[in-house]
Amino acid sequence: METVLHIGGMTCGGCVSTVEKVLKAQDKVESVLVDRASETARVTHAGADIAALLMAVEDAGFDASQA
Repeated sequence: METVLHIGGMTCGGCVSTVEKVLKAQDKVESVLVDRASETARVTHAGADIAALLMAVEDAGFDASQA
């Protein structure tokens, strides 16, 4: 299953790495592709809790919503 998240507040490559790391650490996440230019994260997962994904990104200091 793939879910696209809108991620706000990414300003550099370090931000992209942080978002990737935070999302990959969540249960049932298989892969993550973050694109700073489009402000999105494509998360491939096996039924991950979307609310938990959003909260993890927000806890890391970024704005997050389901696209």
